[in-house]
Amino acid sequence: MNKNLFLRIVHRLSTEIPYFRPSEDATGRGSLSPLQKCTAAIRQLAYGGAADMVDEYIRLAATTARKCLYNFTAGIISLFGDEYLRHPTPEDLQRLLYENEERGFPGMIGSIDCMHWEWKNCPTAWKGMYSRGTGKPTIVLEVVASYDLWIWHAFFGAPGTMNDLNILDRSPVFDDVINGIAPQVNYYVNGKEYHLAYYLADGIYPKWATFIQSIRLPQTEMQTKFATTQEAVRKDVERAFGVLQARFTVVKNPYKLWDKEKIGNIMKACIILHNMIVEDEKDANTLEEFEDEDLNFTVKRSKNTGCSIARRQEVRNPHTHQQLKQDLVEHIWAKFEHIPI
Repeated sequence: MNKNLFLRIVHRLSTEIPYFRPSEDATGRGSLSPLQKCTAAIRQLAYGGAADMVDEYIRLAATTARKCLYNFTAGIISLFGDEYLRHPTPEDLQRLLYENEERGFPGMIGSIDCMHWEWKNCPTAWKGMYSRGTGKPTIVLEVVASYDLWIWHAFFGAPGTMNDLNILDRSPVFDDVINGIAPQVNYYVNGKEYHLAYYLADGIYPKWATFIQSIRLPQTEMQTKFATTQEAVRKDVERAFGVLQARFTVVKNPYKLWDKEKIGNIMKACIILHNMIVEDEKDANTLEEFEDEDLNFTVKRSKNTGCSIARRQEVRNPHTHQQLKQDLVEHIWAKFEHIPI
């Protein structure tokens, strides 16, 4: 994290969150500075060590350091969650659609997958619900990530015995589409028009109109080209998991808290901070770069037409999935035929 970004976070917390405001005790002695408190919290997230690892450097006791961490994560979610863990706006969708069309997948807005975070101090009564074949309790994180590693959707807290398909049944990833409040997307693949954006996924996900999987055993050169391209582009979400764990070691190591709500706040805060770093470090790409281009897609505000049952059936339509997948196979072959596999 760049220094300017960290100082901006410290300033917002110190002015808007009461715990981080400078104060005095009854004897007139000043409290710990906002910089001390935020540094203690961010070091625990970045290095994943014990709370007393910062006692000599920051001059804080373990109890105070843990309190700083809890208030820091809650403050990050309160102040920055709406902006840095938002649903894609029409402008965001237009940028994502343009970038992914250049990569060979018109209509694609991200990749979806799940990650398990080990919960070392899971209560004994819950251990069976959170443990898989390894016997170690885990909590599942479902994520949608784009090419620039921005995380657009995060669903955390499901028991570790669940797989990606079970998580999808609980996940709110398609709630906006089903409720009719998501922006409308129209695009063309192989000369045919489609109205639902889709995610790239692995083989466990169902054959819905909103998921495109690879071809497990490609039989032709055309199918091989599609499978290779899909698997390469779908790595966006795997890269996002890797970068998140590299930046915040607390997410990589087994966590020792008992309180599941605080664990959820830590995961959510790490994702928000990750998106803030991505925005701070990326180039200033704007829509002006492709305003003059002949685009094969349009993004409009939702008109909220139809009922939620019909929209749910449209999302889960297997015939649309098969047609879209076949059109994508032919589109990618036409676009990248000259590139060797």
